[in-house]
Amino acid sequence: MSIRIVRLGTPRSEGEGVRIGTVRRPPRGVPKAQFSSGNWYDVWYPNLSPSPESMKLALSTHEEPDASKAAQNWALFTRLFRREMAAPEAARTLDLLAALSHGANFSVGCYCADEARCHRSILRALLAERGADIKD
Repeated sequence: MSIRIVRLGTPRSEGEGVRIGTVRRPPRGVPKAQFSSGNWYDVWYPNLSPSPESMKLALSTHEEPDASKAAQNWALFTRLFRREMAAPEAARTLDLLAALSHGANFSVGCYCADEARCHRSILRALLAERGADIKD
């Protein structure tokens, strides 16, 4: 049993289980009835997505031509998002997901193409810090 960290909208792995969308907004132009069948997500859970303010900062790292400035912005985003995930409700959710990963297969994900510059990389780290069984 384990949790997978995935890019939403990609084909599912065998035995992946329930896919949880940790995104602020549903996929654009996709009818709600196709969220699951289109491999987006089975359950939408924006509670584990960055706040709109933090998300703007994260997105700016993709557009910043100065690599040094982009790295600084990403480091700031990481600190801000970790602080958001330390709030009691988010922290309890992460604890729950880490515990469930030892008895069920499921996944969490986001739309970003590059996990290294996506909040799901931070979710991966936070879940690992809680002892989650994470499948690569």
